[in-house]
Amino acid sequence: MRTRKIGDVTVSAIGLGAMPLSIEGRPDEARAFATIHAALDAGVSLIDTAVSYCLNASEAGHNEALIARALAAYGGDTSHVLVATKGGAARDADGTWLFQADPATLRAAAEGSLKRLGVDAIGLYQLHVPDPNIPYADSVGVLRDLYDEGKIRAAGISNVNSDQLREAHAILGHRLVSVQNNFSPAVRGSEPQLHLCAELGLAFLPYSPLGGMSRAGTLGDHHTAFARIAESRGVSPQQVCLAWELSLSDTVIPIPGASRPESITNSAAAADLELTSEELADLNAAA
Repeated sequence: MRTRKIGDVTVSAIGLGAMPLSIEGRPDEARAFATIHAALDAGVSLIDTAVSYCLNASEAGHNEALIARALAAYGGDTSHVLVATKGGAARDADGTWLFQADPATLRAAAEGSLKRLGVDAIGLYQLHVPDPNIPYADSVGVLRDLYDEGKIRAAGISNVNSDQLREAHAILGHRLVSVQNNFSPAVRGSEPQLHLCAELGLAFLPYSPLGGMSRAGTLGDHHTAFARIAESRGVSPQQVCLAWELSLSDTVIPIPGASRPESITNSAAAADLELTSEELADLNAAA
């Protein structure tokens, strides 16, 4: 698989978004393990998780613990796999999503993630979302401190606008290596942040990168550019979508979610799909 950089770490050009393995509609543990192992078999070396990927407060960190167990059960070498986790959001007892990015809670979340992942330092720790009740600089400052204490190896931010990105960059400096925002054919609002990441040399990690693919149709649908190109190349529209996103900047690393081995195997193949200039022009006009 082609690779890209997050800071000074080389990772697969396509990552795995592990959230579907722990929230509503999640698979049983056997299928979850099979999905993670299929990702590793396909060359995926970036797995994205968060303390809040669970059903409710009683099982906070479910996804992190699941990933740690799956990696331990894998038959091959996993030392090169970057597990990126997030703090600053949580789920209440009834499953309601909450902001929790005050410094004390964010620090406690990071300490819990360290234990669940079973590592000496978290490879990439991301502030999940700006907390409207807390000055953004206060939350970002926790990431700076965790880095300086050696508890995280790199810092990332998520769900940010350009002003927040610049503020975090000013506070974190070289510690900041990535931005994770919602971006897909259907959701283009983070395009300014994608370009700003390219300018600043930061990895841009689109989550939900396949949004709009149901509208884009299947191989038999000749009414969209994604489906037409997919049919002509003998690949899936999802692969065309991810390959298109990879073409937007060398700093883009999509992290499609998956809850089945077949899904991540399909997505991972997009890393090696080279679209022609004519195909890219067609997609850029249609997206």
